Amino acid sequence: METVSSLTTKNVVEALSMFHAALGDHKESINRLNVYPVPDGDTGTNMFLTVASVLEELNGVDPNDRTAVCGAISHGSLMGARGNSGVILSQVLRGMSNRFAQANEIDAEVLAVALSEASVAADGSVMKPVEGTILTVVREVAKAARDAANSESILRTVELALEEGKAALDRTPEQLEVLREAGVVDAGGAGFLLLLHAFLSIIDGRELPEATEEGPFVAVTEPPIGDELSELRYEVMYLLNAPDQSIEEFKKIWAGLGDSIVVVGGDGLWNCHIHTNDIGPTIEAGIEVGRPERIRVTDLSEEVMEERWVREAAEVGKIDERVVADEVPCAVVAVSPASGISRIFHNLGVQELVLGGQSMNPSTSELLDAVERAPGEEVLILPNNSNIVAVAQAVDAETSKTVVVIPTISIPGGLASLLGYDPQATAAQNSLTMTELVDGVKVGEVTQAVRPTNTGVGEVATGDWIGLDSDGICSIGSSLTQAATALLEQLVDDHDEILSVIAGDEATDADVRAVTEWMSENRPGVDTEVHKGGQSHYPFFFGVE
Repeated sequence: METVSSLTTKNVVEALSMFHAALGDHKESINRLNVYPVPDGDTGTNMFLTVASVLEELNGVDPNDRTAVCGAISHGSLMGARGNSGVILSQVLRGMSNRFAQANEIDAEVLAVALSEASVAADGSVMKPVEGTILTVVREVAKAARDAANSESILRTVELALEEGKAALDRTPEQLEVLREAGVVDAGGAGFLLLLHAFLSIIDGRELPEATEEGPFVAVTEPPIGDELSELRYEVMYLLNAPDQSIEEFKKIWAGLGDSIVVVGGDGLWNCHIHTNDIGPTIEAGIEVGRPERIRVTDLSEEVMEERWVREAAEVGKIDERVVADEVPCAVVAVSPASGISRIFHNLGVQELVLGGQSMNPSTSELLDAVERAPGEEVLILPNNSNIVAVAQAVDAETSKTVVVIPTISIPGGLASLLGYDPQATAAQNSLTMTELVDGVKVGEVTQAVRPTNTGVGEVATGDWIGLDSDGICSIGSSLTQAATALLEQLVDDHDEILSVIAGDEATDADVRAVTEWMSENRPGVDTEVHKGGQSHYPFFFGVE
């Protein structure tokens, strides 16, 4: 193809799409570099999901409308940023898009200035910037682009910036001890450089870096466990609606509550990230200055231990995208909406996981890929959602393996079915046992209504909390706990033995206590088990046996 001398607005959109594809290809190798600030193996995934949010925001936007495109990039990256690396990447994209929006033509000089403003924005978002991270790599890339732009073409400017970026990435272990001890380069910096590869692909048509089993980056060895930052147990993130003038005071409060603090945004909307041991005060600080929403709390210690397990398992077996497992006659693929639920599935013997659930149904191709990776010639699929069953049933015709779908339509049903799973039995034998267990489980879930409707138990208004069983809506409440306990009133009787509670990311500790206390008072003969699922949209999944 002909080399372009400047980027059009459409080129920018295409570059972001390529960046997203490259992150998708390389996210697992980037995840394996992730030892700082917490070795939880999710940097590549968080960057991938952050860019996915940008592309979703760009849906329906005229790709030739510079103002609309740059606005969508800025807003989508702010709203969808995931994790420490994702929030910083959002500032990089916001800084670049703000400069692009002001330019008539995106030539070498404009791109260099955009990278410089991205670096300033990223540095400014972090309360305690640390050298040897993505911040360092972005800064060195920007400097190289500035030095080249006055005399070089946009092609040569990006090439020189990428060369310096690679050199800066190689130097990160010299700047950050935890990287040196682990034998890796910085994960966020490695992910960022794929953006430059995407620009080069647009400019002169060159191929994106090929994803290999080991990845294009330095392989990870055993990361140090128990460093100072990993002692902070929780990652708290939320969007904060608050006046811009209140944010400096908010940051000062957060500075006393944790580390890895990143606060980005403006014009009354902020994306806030912190690692802390004090969940309540970090959320209360937001309430004092505004209105937090989309609150996500992740137990970092659980993620670190899972990532450590995967790394250790890689030393004795083949590692694939999600789990290491021995070859068995019959393997299991399960669809999971969140990391906490994935950990439970792993513990119950599932070898392969596919991200999906309500509002994010995986494709037949994604399920097929998981089946092909699964370490068995016979494979069971647990769709765990009624919308995914038909897609799962289409997989058998596309593979030489024997595939049997256990028609699980809920997460509790999927978990219950695994109590009958025998990896040494055939898929047909497992199907009989596991389906019988699914049929013996009563399931319920609690969510918030997005539109008004009439039901057999009354009128539902937008924003009401509703409890659902297998027959539909059976409880309505003005609060989460009100709807949850009303659902349990109908779902659980004195003949039942166990209630499994899977708490989502919107369920607070107080909400969980309200549920367990209600069970103690009203169903004292039923044992209650609580698991942290971390799923969105559904604060509670219930399974009753």
